[in-house]
Amino acid sequence: MAKNSKGKIIVEIIKNKCIGCSNCIPVCPPDALFMKDGIAELDIEKCIGCGKCVKVCPTNAIIIEKAIKKEPQIEPLVSAQKSSIAAYKGIWVFIEQEHNAPHPVSWELIGEARRLALKLSAAVSAVILGGKKEELEVFAREAMQFGADSVYMASSESLLEYRTKPYAEGLVQIVNKYKPEILLIGATTLGRDLAGAVATRLKAGLTADCTGLEINTENLFLEMTRPTFGGNVMATIFCENVRPQMATVRPHVMPMPKKDAARVGKIIFDDLKLPEAEIDTKVIEFIVDAVCSDSGLHYADVIVSGGRGMGKAENFSVLRELAFVLCGAVGASRAAVDAGWVDHSYQIGQTGVTVRPRLYIACGISGSIQHRMGMQCSDCIVAINTDKNAPIFDIATYGIVADAIKFVPVLTKIFREKLAGKNVFAGVEK
Repeated sequence: MAKNSKGKIIVEIIKNKCIGCSNCIPVCPPDALFMKDGIAELDIEKCIGCGKCVKVCPTNAIIIEKAIKKEPQIEPLVSAQKSSIAAYKGIWVFIEQEHNAPHPVSWELIGEARRLALKLSAAVSAVILGGKKEELEVFAREAMQFGADSVYMASSESLLEYRTKPYAEGLVQIVNKYKPEILLIGATTLGRDLAGAVATRLKAGLTADCTGLEINTENLFLEMTRPTFGGNVMATIFCENVRPQMATVRPHVMPMPKKDAARVGKIIFDDLKLPEAEIDTKVIEFIVDAVCSDSGLHYADVIVSGGRGMGKAENFSVLRELAFVLCGAVGASRAAVDAGWVDHSYQIGQTGVTVRPRLYIACGISGSIQHRMGMQCSDCIVAINTDKNAPIFDIATYGIVADAIKFVPVLTKIFREKLAGKNVFAGVEK
């Protein structure tokens, strides 16, 4: 293989094919090519083997020698990877908590981990990072009550407030020490930030915003399903040669498991080495965003949602009135948000929030796949639309062909008379 004195692969010019077009001269980055007697010549010491000249040669007079393939090294590498994979056991769930409050998605993921563990005959563990050990112990006991067999816990002054670097470093240290086979993290703002940083450090695969998790019965890999191409295609992904298998899952995609107050487990405490002096970012203060309104969608039992069929922003007042009577929250489709009728924080769907209420009332919403991905797991779906062929009716529990602007006030009046300010689900066990 021809190389220059610096060991770089060089190109070769077949002189009887060269027609002297000089196309190669201006594209050569190091100016290694020049014309001599109407034929292209090469300065071997300047050539870096980039191959740009090869692409512009009309007669294929310039060729580049390919490096020797390294297939013989690949199989031993794969074998070594598969050998190391056997050391990874169990399913872990990262327990997200901020300001002494755990995020409910963590409990949803423990319930899902419990289901997956049955197929792997594996243990379910939670991992919690934070500043105060006594507060973390409260979350650890709650994690066990939701289904965790054990809890890995680490506290440090550097973990008092969430910052990417110390949290990622802490989680990486624990994962490398105890080697979980699967690591699940909530697809929240914090979770998405942390998962990407951890996966990069571990050089592990990460499937984001999953809507489904399953264990392959043949190879026991974790199959992670997520929407792609704007929600029009569902992709199932698995990670073959690297552990842990990592996935983030949106809140409300998985059902909330039942809490067993009598359930206990083991706490494994780790004292992490996270010197504050090595962390570049500092938390000065938290400023509440006064512009972004709190829609109350995340854990509402009742959601009254509006779409393009509501016609204009003013018509959302009838939805707010019904939501008030039902002690619920107001949501919207992307079309209503894009039209500027409501704030983005109200958007439900693939590019908004995922909800799982007990009652979802869709008013003037056609039911695109992007919207359905955010609400199709609702216990009861009532669709109100003038188009009897609207896709929303395909997943609706009850369908009403009517103008929502006229029908909703009638519905509100009936509920107001029947409920008289009571919650529609008061006293009803879920």
